[in-house]
Amino acid sequence: MELKGGLKVIVFDVEGVLQIAKNKSYQKRLHTNLGVHENVLKKLKISLDTYFDLLDTDYSLSMEGKIKKSKLLSRLSEKFKYPKNKIEKLYSSAYTNKYLENTFLLDLVKNLKKKGFKVAVLSDQWHLSSPSLIPKKFYRIFNPVVVSCDVGTRKPNLDIYKILLKKLKVLPKEVLFIDDRPWNLPPAEKLGIKTIHFKGNSNIKKRLKEFGIVI
Repeated sequence: MELKGGLKVIVFDVEGVLQIAKNKSYQKRLHTNLGVHENVLKKLKISLDTYFDLLDTDYSLSMEGKIKKSKLLSRLSEKFKYPKNKIEKLYSSAYTNKYLENTFLLDLVKNLKKKGFKVAVLSDQWHLSSPSLIPKKFYRIFNPVVVSCDVGTRKPNLDIYKILLKKLKVLPKEVLFIDDRPWNLPPAEKLGIKTIHFKGNSNIKKRLKEFGIVI
């Protein structure tokens, strides 16, 4: 099937795109998951500064898949002085309470698939956010689902975009990538991938139309 504009695949980021903060004030922040961490630190009964001092290194290692989930949980349990078997549940609850699925975009994805487009996910997640923000049903909708903690590198590192292209088995010019963080777009463009800076649902159909995609 010949698709408009030569595009075959539409790739979506997750946090801030397919999953959005429930609280509108957080939606406007640069890092919408701050609300998640604020929720967790209240449960742990520690200050914001202390929390991020304890979390920072392990969070980065997990985001880049350089530490196993089991090791991450052990380290956080020791640092936070909180039961290991409750750490994962604590974060799962926090992400679930702070984020909701962008049903507008998910409906749009259904229409894209009906028109013959393949849809995929490219997302930066650490081991304790991925299960909540990328539920099992996303793996049924999107293919492939490329997640930083699973593949060992994160955006905007060029390698993760190469991994995406390898899994897609298409040319870069046949891919359109949608992300809410502008610094994640230039590396994709460098490889020849088309991009859209996602600023909300209001103008996404207009932006897609610019690439010859009418929904």
